[in-house]
Amino acid sequence: MKILVAIDGSKNSLRAVKYAARLAHLLRTTPNKITLISVHDDAGLRHAKSFVGKAEVADYLRELSEKELKPARKLLQADGIGYDIEIRTGHVAQEIVACADKGKFDMIVLGSKGRSAVADLLIGSVAQRVLATAKQPVVVVK
Repeated sequence: MKILVAIDGSKNSLRAVKYAARLAHLLRTTPNKITLISVHDDAGLRHAKSFVGKAEVADYLRELSEKELKPARKLLQADGIGYDIEIRTGHVAQEIVACADKGKFDMIVLGSKGRSAVADLLIGSVAQRVLATAKQPVVVVK
């Protein structure tokens, strides 16, 4: 079973990694491997690109992703689970679903940030958008 886990640096995304690791052990997937994905929306930084350059913005987002992935990587290494890393920029939910489709993943696991219902109605959440558009089963971990 191929499992894609979205990481955003939150405690709930780390819980999602722990859940996926337990699931991988229970299912005895072969190879015992999970793919971690970190996506940052660069739309707000387009104006900054004209001042500091595209490469600098890309480097900044990559460093941010690496920082957010570090605890998840450490957890999987301690658990003896192999992993791959996907770092992307763009619309977060769209990139997660596109990666899941292209990589033919069987499941997407992600954390819920737990915003209020009012905030989710106004701006929507990544989890809701992934749930609405993914073809694969999606597990949202609180």
